[in-house]
Amino acid sequence: MSTYQETNAVADSTHEVMKVQYTAKTHTSGGRRGGVSHSDDGRLDVKFTSPVVPGTGTNPEQLFAAGWSACFISAMGVVASKMKVKLPAEVAVDAEIDLCNSGDVYFLRARLNVSLPGLEREVAQAIVDATHGETCAYSNATRSNIDVTLKPRVSRTCSGPFYNATSALASCDCRKSVTNYDFNLDANLE
Repeated sequence: MSTYQETNAVADSTHEVMKVQYTAKTHTSGGRRGGVSHSDDGRLDVKFTSPVVPGTGTNPEQLFAAGWSACFISAMGVVASKMKVKLPAEVAVDAEIDLCNSGDVYFLRARLNVSLPGLEREVAQAIVDATHGETCAYSNATRSNIDVTLKPRVSRTCSGPFYNATSALASCDCRKSVTNYDFNLDANLE
């Protein structure tokens, strides 16, 4: 069955018209240790290096983390718009992807630390829940395949990549007025 036929079969089975928005095409050779990957449009040109050895390349987990977090932010914009909520300009996601193994079986585990400064906790939670549960393509693709922990943060704090509330508050001028909400939710929303 061709991709076109499969797409139509899926669309027919759900009684909704599905439209392919974009197809990414890459060519990869050499794997995670010394491999390379190029996109057909020339926008992506990366070298791979295993995360446990010195090198200048990236690894599949970093690319996955970057793609998922970018998609998640865009999807939150869609959800917030439907809720008639304005996302803060400082919205950010710090994604952590673990490459795990049990014997010869390899699998991924993920944490998405979502920063939505200035929003009410319940509003932020609703946006994150709807984004992960329905809207984000990466969340939909990974559902029931990998363990995911979401940590929405709604406070206005000194922030940066991989923000850690404890260490940031210790050296932050704004520590007296900071309230940090850090909570987990089960990603296997069913």
